Amino acid sequence: MIHLYERFPRLREIPRAQLCDTPSPVEEFTGIPGAAELWVKRDDLNAPLFGGNKARTLEFLLGKVAPGDTVLTLGGAGSTHVLATALHARRLGANTIAVRWRHDMNTIADAVSERIGDELGSRRISRMAVSALVHSGYLRLTQDVHFIPIGGATPLGALGHVNAGLEIAAQIRAGDLPLPRRIVLPLGSGGTAAGLALGLACAGLDIRVIGARVAPRVFSNRARVFRLARDTARLIAGITGEKPPRIRSENFEIAHQMYGGAYGRPIAAGTLAASRLASSSSILLDATYSAKAFAVALEYACALDGPTLFWLTFDSRWLTSSRSTSTQATATAPAT
Repeated sequence: MIHLYERFPRLREIPRAQLCDTPSPVEEFTGIPGAAELWVKRDDLNAPLFGGNKARTLEFLLGKVAPGDTVLTLGGAGSTHVLATALHARRLGANTIAVRWRHDMNTIADAVSERIGDELGSRRISRMAVSALVHSGYLRLTQDVHFIPIGGATPLGALGHVNAGLEIAAQIRAGDLPLPRRIVLPLGSGGTAAGLALGLACAGLDIRVIGARVAPRVFSNRARVFRLARDTARLIAGITGEKPPRIRSENFEIAHQMYGGAYGRPIAAGTLAASRLASSSSILLDATYSAKAFAVALEYACALDGPTLFWLTFDSRWLTSSRSTSTQATATAPAT
């Protein structure tokens, strides 16, 4: 269901690729000692094919893509944005060119990188982000492509999470979860946080959005999130004639303590938090994004009053399925 269209009917004019199956469910975590009133928004389940936060973003960013088109995007070697773009573009009959660069890796990032290589038929990775940016600029000038920036963090892409903010408001009204005091999610390129905070403001909800920073401050910061939210509000106003409300300054904050010094670098707190979750559920967190955000959610749930909602942005279903298939193949392979 697209709650965005109920709130702003004229936004139906914007082309959208139907990739998601929403609303994604909400669940309460009860098996983690000390973590009171801890909930999770299972946005990993928001699409049949590779869910997560990028699926919502790509609904709008791939809206004009037709069979036979080419999509150009860029990101780190283990970027879930790049993988999501490749998978969903292929679903629409389009090809993807992805420009990637090396960064600190972890087990799941390695698996993502390998899957990207399988999808694209290329494992070329630049040594530095600067050279990747230059190469992507050259491709934009010399080829006919639909360009999607890093993380899909544009006003158009952020509309997907304006809808998510309105969606969670509807779930609160329906009694699916109590009104959260705070929502915790990873903060990378900022599109998810900006769109979600704007959507909550449009719904009239006084909820603090907390971004667990996973990237350098120069790229992942408060000014960037608020600028993207303002630009998204201008996009909405330009089409609908209705000016969305501003995000209150106190309703967004950044948790800097989980940044490991480099993008993709695991930290002990994230590893421990992911382990605690795995011991009480079947949810697998990635070390780059969701494990760090869940560590922050645990801190708040253990130390502060009121419900804490953890926004799960990483879809591990393909990963666990691949592991299961691999294990089964190994177990049934004939001895040589």
